[in-house]
Amino acid sequence: MMGPQNDDTQEAMLARKGRVVSIVIAVTMLLWIAAQWLGPALGLPGRYAFLFDFAAIAALIWAIVVAMQIWRARRDN
Repeated sequence: MMGPQNDDTQEAMLARKGRVVSIVIAVTMLLWIAAQWLGPALGLPGRYAFLFDFAAIAALIWAIVVAMQIWRARRDN
């Protein structure tokens, strides 16, 4: 049986996870945009652009997975 304190604790944990997801998305996009701008300015080969793209995709996939976990946890409560 879950008491009110457990519900509050779980809700606080889910809120914290949500903040982490939003920070990861924002920082990923900022770093990706900076990498797209800096790459050509520094004369980096095009293969580095793909490296930055794949890193951004990996971070966004992680964010989607965690967001789905949050959604399922809230739906189950």
